[in-house]
Amino acid sequence: MTPPKLAVPPGRAGRLWLVRRLATARRGADLLDRKLRILQGELARLQAAAAQTAAQWDRCQDDAQASLLRAALLGGERAIRLADDGQPADVQISYETTMGIRYPSAAACSIPPPATWDGPVVAQTRQAHRAALAAAAQHAAAAAAVSVVAAEVQATRYRLRAVEHRWIPRLEQALAELTLTLEEQEHADAARLRLAADRAPT
Repeated sequence: MTPPKLAVPPGRAGRLWLVRRLATARRGADLLDRKLRILQGELARLQAAAAQTAAQWDRCQDDAQASLLRAALLGGERAIRLADDGQPADVQISYETTMGIRYPSAAACSIPPPATWDGPVVAQTRQAHRAALAAAAQHAAAAAAVSVVAAEVQATRYRLRAVEHRWIPRLEQALAELTLTLEEQEHADAARLRLAADRAPT
């Protein structure tokens, strides 16, 4: 699909208009390129952090499952049901901003102390599940940060490509065409002036 023709003011005003917009477009492309580089570096850091939190979550989850199985074998399922006091955990998400992009940076998990008595095995199981919950919250925050920044990296890459490969070439082509038109008009005017001077009586 052919893009619509630019509505350029006529004459030298149009040339100045194009020059200014071309300079703005090039400056915008430089800023988008800088933003893209910064976000790509931040994305790499967040992806490494997400990989670490995923590994930590896997370890904590394995420990929690093993301790739950041990508690069920030693104390029975009834002891596990009695240890459940129904108190919810509270997760606080903190945020960070990079290049105007806000994303989760950390998750703090607050778990109230148990309201019921625990035996040593159940207490160990409870502690393992608390660690698994905290690791899960940290990994969820890290994965959400990766998703947000990756989406912004893709959007910035599309914008940069549109400016560099569509908008700037259109402005450059329009400027070249207008410059050629103005030069032809100047040559025609000069030729008319010479012709008029030759015809004028001495």
